Amino acid sequence: MVVLGHVDHGKSSILEAIKDLKITASESGGITQHIGAYEIEHNNKKITFIDTPGHEAFSAMRSRGARVADIAILVVAAEEGIKPQTKEAILHIKRSGIPMVVAINKMDKPEANPEKVKRELSRQEVLVESMGGKVPAVEISAKTKKGIPDLLELILLMAEMENLAAETLKPAQGVVIESYLDSQRGPTSTLLLRSGILKPGDIVATASTMGKVKILEDFQGKALNRGLPSMPVIIIGLEKAPQVGEKFEVYPDAESAQKYIAKKEKKAEAAEVFVMEEGKKVLNLILKADVHGSIEAIEEVLKGLAQDKVILRVLKSDLGSVNEGDVKLAKSSRSRILAFRVKTDASAAILAERDRVNIIAFEVIYDLAQAVRQLMEKSIEPEKVRKDLGKVKVLAIFRTEKNRQIVGGKVVEGEAKRGAKVEIYRKEENIGEAKLINLQKNKKDIGTATKGEECGILCGGDIKIETGDILQFYEQSFSR
Repeated sequence: MVVLGHVDHGKSSILEAIKDLKITASESGGITQHIGAYEIEHNNKKITFIDTPGHEAFSAMRSRGARVADIAILVVAAEEGIKPQTKEAILHIKRSGIPMVVAINKMDKPEANPEKVKRELSRQEVLVESMGGKVPAVEISAKTKKGIPDLLELILLMAEMENLAAETLKPAQGVVIESYLDSQRGPTSTLLLRSGILKPGDIVATASTMGKVKILEDFQGKALNRGLPSMPVIIIGLEKAPQVGEKFEVYPDAESAQKYIAKKEKKAEAAEVFVMEEGKKVLNLILKADVHGSIEAIEEVLKGLAQDKVILRVLKSDLGSVNEGDVKLAKSSRSRILAFRVKTDASAAILAERDRVNIIAFEVIYDLAQAVRQLMEKSIEPEKVRKDLGKVKVLAIFRTEKNRQIVGGKVVEGEAKRGAKVEIYRKEENIGEAKLINLQKNKKDIGTATKGEECGILCGGDIKIETGDILQFYEQSFSR
């Protein structure tokens, strides 16, 4: 059972109402940012729900959710009606070919208008039963729990009519719903079993990883001795966190599983093509996130950003905290690190500060998208181009006033030029800048003094120049 709909229309609240799951309390910004699988029991029958994010950034996750479910619940807020992600959810459901039930939520609100919602649905070619169609609809309130029992009864009836049943005798297989790297337990995956029975000790493989099931738990973290079809289960034991949406299967031995992975990796390498357009700037990114679902969603957001002037290139996307390896890669590739709902290791933070590597942390995907847009805009701003002209060694201090000095020196390299900028070096250390006011030779104003010539320099600034200092003359221009 997949729950789909527009952001803030009450998908998670409905699940909370069905069984006191308290989903919404822990969500950043009140938005579900991962796919979660939850199992409840009604009339001695179990129902598994997949709660998918409603925000536009999670289009791919919602599409995947529709593909792994048997029945879809389309949630529409009674006071708001059809919204952009509602239309998108309808499209995903139709493409998946699974039956649909409409849950018109927030009926407790005074402005609720279920008939208006039904008319809007008909314009999307979703005709509910009360309007002569075949799609069942239930008016509910997640807040008061009104209509929730009717919704559950309808789900069980639809399952019976669809004759939904699973094979238990063949090896277990299904889909990865979520995965992440647990700091204590290692790679952790939420799987949705489609058929077969999964047990501790089974060899499991996806297209990207494999391993033996060391720990098997239900969605609430309680230990299981077996997982049955349509159950969401958590497993520990894979070598690394798999990609969300990958299919998994149980294999008789590790050798068979490794052959399967090798075959998939070879196929993926053959399909991988990278094209870089000339004449465009490239913004390199390193993405670290809490779960694979986040990585997928963020990559979808990045693909949706206009890249006519700046191309976004994700050099690395991985789970877990930002570490020293990430910082070193960012420094060598001049990349920015995006840390989505993960921390930065203490040693990595010190290294990043030393090497001036930019680590940007986020909790909500809206902020991440906006920050990347700003980075792209900044990357196409005119760049400062510096040209070193020459060096003057200070031989004498002729006059010192509050914010001015007249010094004499000899050009030891290149040239000194009026209108240039001046840096002050003392014992090879840059101690600041001076403002060049005038340049003279034999008490006459000049434009340039070349190597070997002596000159008088009128400077302004707070830093007092001393005999023996080196004045570095340079020009700065802007270039795109």
